[in-house]
Amino acid sequence: MLQLSEISFSIAGRQLFDQASATIPTGHRVGVLGRNGTGKSTLFSLILGERSLDGGAIEVPTGWRIGAVAQEAGATRVSLLDTVLEADTERSALLAEAETAQDPGRIAEIQMRLTDIDAYSAEARAGTILTGLGFDAASQARPCAEFSGGWRMRVALAAALFSQPDILLLDEPTNYLDLEGAAWLEAFLARYPRTCLIISHDRALLNRSVGGILHLQDRKLSYYAVPYDKFDAMRREKALQQVAAKKRQDAQRAHIQSFVDRFRAKATKAKQAQSRLKMLERMQPIADSREADVAGFNFPKPDELSPPLIALRGLDAGYPERTVLKGLNLRIDNDDRIALLGANGQGKSTLAKVLAKRLTPLAGEIIHHSKLKVGFFAQHQLDELRPEETPVQHIARLRPEEPPARLRARLGSAGIGADIAETQVERLSGGQKARLAMMLATIDAPHLLILDEPTNHLDIESREALSLALNDYSGAVILISHDSHLVESVADRLWLVNGGTVSTFEEDMDAYRKMLLSQRRVAGNDDSKDEAAENQRKSARRDAASRRKDLAPLRKKVSESEARIEKLEEMLATIDARLADPSLYEKAAQTIEATQQKRGEILKGLERAEELWANALADLESAEAALD
Repeated sequence: MLQLSEISFSIAGRQLFDQASATIPTGHRVGVLGRNGTGKSTLFSLILGERSLDGGAIEVPTGWRIGAVAQEAGATRVSLLDTVLEADTERSALLAEAETAQDPGRIAEIQMRLTDIDAYSAEARAGTILTGLGFDAASQARPCAEFSGGWRMRVALAAALFSQPDILLLDEPTNYLDLEGAAWLEAFLARYPRTCLIISHDRALLNRSVGGILHLQDRKLSYYAVPYDKFDAMRREKALQQVAAKKRQDAQRAHIQSFVDRFRAKATKAKQAQSRLKMLERMQPIADSREADVAGFNFPKPDELSPPLIALRGLDAGYPERTVLKGLNLRIDNDDRIALLGANGQGKSTLAKVLAKRLTPLAGEIIHHSKLKVGFFAQHQLDELRPEETPVQHIARLRPEEPPARLRARLGSAGIGADIAETQVERLSGGQKARLAMMLATIDAPHLLILDEPTNHLDIESREALSLALNDYSGAVILISHDSHLVESVADRLWLVNGGTVSTFEEDMDAYRKMLLSQRRVAGNDDSKDEAAENQRKSARRDAASRRKDLAPLRKKVSESEARIEKLEEMLATIDARLADPSLYEKAAQTIEATQQKRGEILKGLERAEELWANALADLESAEAALD
C-alpha cells in the first residue's frame, strides 16, 4: 500500500500540506480531488521524489515502481509502437541481453522472466492501447516526429499504461483526448490491475473508473472508498453536519460567555464564572469546513433573431490541400443545443471554425443571419491570449470607452477578482486563463456560442458552474467536449462528424459510449484471451469471497465500535443542548453540577470508544495488508 504519514510541504511561503495523512490500499484506483491550486500535482511530485517533504514520510513497498506520464513523447524517428514498447525497460533489457547471453543458466533465467512478464504478447498489448487512444495500425508504424504535440501526449500516455508500474500517477489524462479516447480510457482504467492515482475533473471517469477518492482540502487529505457521486453526497452531508455542530457550539460558547460577563464581578458567582471560563478553554473550536463557493459564469443575454441563424447548403469545408467535410446541408436555430461527436481529425473543429467565420468554405453556400454575432471559444484560444498583458488590458482593448471600475466589474462577474485583474496572463492558472478567454468570447452577447473543449482547465465546481450558465443562456450553443457529463447536461441534439459528413445521432450519450467501446475494444478479440480473462475474473471473485469471510469478524468489530461512538455522540449532543438552555441555570447548583458531571462521564466513554475503534480499525487494516 501507499502510505502518506503526516506529510508537510510549503512552496514559495505557502503551505500546501500540514501533517496530512492517508493510506491508499494496494490495487485500488483512486481519484485525487481538490480545488485548483491546492497542491494535487505537487503531491504527485512528492510521491515521485521530485520534491522533498518538509516533514512526515511517504512510504512505498520495497521494489515497487512508480510511473507517470512524460510531458510528451519525443519528436523522434522511432515508430509509435516501438516508443510504447520501450517504456517497459525490463523487457527491453532482457531482450537485449538474450541476444548476447552465453551461459545456459542465465539464458534460462531470461526466458523464464520474459514469460513471467508476458513479454511475447507485448506488441499486441501495446497495439491495443494505441488503437484505443486513436491510432490505427498505419499510424502506429509512423515515427513520432510526424505527429503534433497533442498526439505525442497520447503516445506518452500509452507508454505509461503499457509499462504497468506498481503505482501509476495520471494527471488530467483526458485533457488531451477526444470524447472517444476518454471513453476508452475510462474502460481501460476500470480494469487496471494495479494501484492508480488519477487527478481528474472528469465526473464520468471518476464515477466509472475509480473506487476511491483522495480529497485535498484545508491542507489535509481524506480518503473515501467510493466513486465521485457518492463521495460528493458524503462530503455535502458532512459539511452540513459540521455547520450545524459549529452553530450549536457557537451558541453554547456565547451563552457561557454571557454568564461569565454577568457574574464574574459578583462574589457569590465568582467560582461558577471561573468554572465556565475553564469550560470555554477546554472546548475545541469546530472549524467551518465549507469551501468557498466557486465563481459562476455570466453570459450576456442576446437579442432575439428570426430563424435560422445559420444555414449550410452543399458546403465543402477544409483546407487548400485537403477537403475535410463534403456536401453539408445543415441548419442552426436560436434554441439549438448541439454537441458535435466524432474522433479527432474527423472535422469537428473544422466545422466549428466555418460556423464561427474563422474558415472560408471551399465550396457550397453558408448563410448567416445579417445581425448574427458569434462567440467562439477555440480549443487553443488560451494560446491566443497575450501573456505579457493583464486581464484588464485584454478587456480594455474591446471596451476602450469604459472606465477602469466598469472593466473590473466585468472581470469580477467572470470570476476574475481584483487580486488578479492586474496580473500578467502568463502568471495566471489555466482555470483563470480559461475564464478570461470565455469572458472575451461572450462579451458582445453572441446569438451563437461555439465552445471547443472549454473545460480542459476547469475544476469540477467550475464545470458545474459552466453547465448552469449554458443552461441559463438564451442563445444557441455548439459544443465540442470530451466531458460527457457536460454534453449530457447541456446538449439536446447530437451531431456525429465522421467520414467527411455530419449526421444526426438519434440515441443518447450512453449508447454512443457503448458504440465506441465496441469499436475500440479494451481487450483483443481472441476467444482464448476472453476465456482466460473470464477464468481470471472467476478466480478473483472466489478469492474476494474468501477474503470477505476472513475479514468479517474484524469488520463487525469496527462497525460495532462506530455504532457505539455514534450513540455516545448523540448523548453528548443532548447534554450540550441542556447546558445551552438558559433555564438550566435557574435551577439548583446541584442539578447543574450533575449535568456537567454526566457530560464528563460521556466524554470519558467517548474517548474509550474511540480508542477501541482505532484498535479495531488497525487490526482490520493489518489483516487486509497481510492478504494483499
